[in-house]
Amino acid sequence: MAEAPLILTLRFDEASYEYFEALRRQHFPPERNVIPAHLTLFHHLPGEKAPEIAATLREAARQTAQIPLTVTGLRFLGRGTAFEIAGPPLAALRRDLATCWQADLTPQDAQGFRPHVTIQNKMPADEARATYEALRAAFMPFEATGTGLLLWHYRGGPWEPAGTFPFEGG
Repeated sequence: MAEAPLILTLRFDEASYEYFEALRRQHFPPERNVIPAHLTLFHHLPGEKAPEIAATLREAARQTAQIPLTVTGLRFLGRGTAFEIAGPPLAALRRDLATCWQADLTPQDAQGFRPHVTIQNKMPADEARATYEALRAAFMPFEATGTGLLLWHYRGGPWEPAGTFPFEGG
């Protein structure tokens, strides 16, 4: 039997994480809100390669400084809303990791990277549109910080922590 796949997300500074998490608790259907607010870097890495993936992440985090990010706007998802995130160092880190793991990437992970944090999904379209419009009317761009990488096991339900890799670079 194959190992459970791995998911890699960005860890945020505490204030940004709490902001996104509060909005997710407010707007996500409670029965579907089983994982924390997150920015996914890779959706499906091979679980059987967890030790090698963790070693790559330890080295990448050791060399990476905290990443300045700008929350630039909102994206309507049809049945939800996400915050769009910009940060050239984040895109570069993700590109470098994708190069390392190129042979193991799923089509979803091999395609372009559009960083975002989903705070609502799987809602009726009219409710989703109302949330999007309300958030968009009050939106002002703001800064956040990527402070590390979080690796998770995906076994069909809530994600299980598989590793934390704080950025240590200067």
